[in-house]
Amino acid sequence: MLQDQHGLTMSTSSMEAAASFDRTILAYLKFRADTPQHLARTLAADPEFGLAHCLAGYFAMLSYKLTNVPVAAEAARTARAMTMKATARERAHVEALDAWIAGDIDRTLTIWDDIVTEHPMDVLAFRLAHFNNFWLGRREAMRASAEQVFPKWGRDMPGYGTILSCRCFANEECGDYAAAEPSGWAALELDPADFWGIHAVAHVMEMQGRQPEGIDLLERHERYFAGGNNLIHHIWWHRAMFHLEQREFEAVLDLYDRRFRNLDSPLTQALPDLYIDVQNAASMLFRLERQGIDVGDRWIEIADKAEQRIGDCLSAFTQPHWMMALAATRRDGVAHRMLDAMRLFGLGDGAVAQVVGTIALPVSEAVLAHRRGEHSRAVDLMKPILDGMHRLGGSHAQQDFLEQVFLDSAVKANRGDDVRLMLARVTARYPTPPERRIGYAQAARQFRH
Repeated sequence: MLQDQHGLTMSTSSMEAAASFDRTILAYLKFRADTPQHLARTLAADPEFGLAHCLAGYFAMLSYKLTNVPVAAEAARTARAMTMKATARERAHVEALDAWIAGDIDRTLTIWDDIVTEHPMDVLAFRLAHFNNFWLGRREAMRASAEQVFPKWGRDMPGYGTILSCRCFANEECGDYAAAEPSGWAALELDPADFWGIHAVAHVMEMQGRQPEGIDLLERHERYFAGGNNLIHHIWWHRAMFHLEQREFEAVLDLYDRRFRNLDSPLTQALPDLYIDVQNAASMLFRLERQGIDVGDRWIEIADKAEQRIGDCLSAFTQPHWMMALAATRRDGVAHRMLDAMRLFGLGDGAVAQVVGTIALPVSEAVLAHRRGEHSRAVDLMKPILDGMHRLGGSHAQQDFLEQVFLDSAVKANRGDDVRLMLARVTARYPTPPERRIGYAQAARQFRH
């Protein structure tokens, strides 16, 4: 048995497989497009390396796509057979994968947390937990995990930048910008191509209304984007968000078409319906339309993809985005089929099913009602779950578009108390007053007093 780059025992006798596995982990941490190739080389060097098969299963599950679950299940079966005599840590990873496939993400997270408690250098378990806690809206769990491992790591350890950038993002999502930002800059000092670090600092600037600084940050780091995976699209989306706030709508549309929703780019063609890309696109089109911008036929390709994903509810936060495209293209019959499928999925076990049934379903119904002009109904659907909406996952910056759905319907239904409720909610979270934010200014002027 050999040790990985963090001193953890790996059940492989192939030095080539061990080295390639290390490269795979670093590529995963850095959101590199060539991560699957590194994993393929690992498995080619040692086809019986159980943890590498487990990692293949993890990668399939990280797509949050139903058709990839059988791929993950096959990888898990192989990993289980290959880890019978492996270390307890490696077997625990396979257990976590099995639970994830079964829909028991809470058990998965418990296993990852136990691994990290016993092995603080297991950056794979740490990073997977960070990501899944994020998509469950569990911001405090993200922060607790980052703060737990941070003192045990050092600057010279491979992957230390990931600990810093995750610490930055977790603190930002918990509203502690003063604690967040130094960790983000420290990550970028170590590696200016740390995409999660770039992303985390951009979030701090977004929340604090620092648009010119945000644009400058992303302009300066653009030279490092080559070789990145679809997270690059999300970083371009952040840049568009900065321009949107400055009412530079032509720049936003240019970024949409050439950067974060470029249908001809190799990244988009490889994964045309990836959840994060769909979220970027739909939420931006909605924001633009609220400002009176004609977005042309851009909704159509998203709606076409939404029709193929009915019943695929593994990403709860993506459901209202799919619905937005169906509603925008007036595909009401398909929209109702999607709602029925969500209702059925919500009857299942596990945290994601529960969130889909209790939060994503009424929010998606509200999105449809909003587009139809049924504004009082949209408000009535969303109001009881506003305090639980964070459980859909996504960042404050991403969830903001749902808050704007509520606000827009409250304004159009002339429900002043509900307008003021949403204005108070966003005022408590953003240092920039709503009077100075593009999606809120008009409502603030109209209903504040």
